[in-house]
Amino acid sequence: MRAKDALGQSGEQVAADYLEDRGIRVIDSNWRCSSGEIDIVALDGQELVIVEVKTRRSRRYGDPLEAITRAKLLRLRTLAVLWAREHNRVIGSLRIDAVGIIMDRAQEPSIDHVRGVA
Repeated sequence: MRAKDALGQSGEQVAADYLEDRGIRVIDSNWRCSSGEIDIVALDGQELVIVEVKTRRSRRYGDPLEAITRAKLLRLRTLAVLWAREHNRVIGSLRIDAVGIIMDRAQEPSIDHVRGVA
């Protein structure tokens, strides 16, 4: 596995643990289809939450959250509908969240969680 992929996978696990610790139940991860990928699918009460996770080793090239484009956020809405259709779920309320993680080897991960980015 490439170092970048391993970092991303580690970041997604950190994000999932962080969300679970805050009462947001992770129900799927790394869901893929021909239109793209959803990092984390979760439930916050009855609300379906689609979570985009960006992980970096440092802020040297900017904050991880800056890498989430408007186009990506629009694609996540489409992916949410496709995920719900495949899993026979009705979307009552949908929220798109972003989690940015800095995983500096010398420190505990730094986590920024932004609710409702789109």
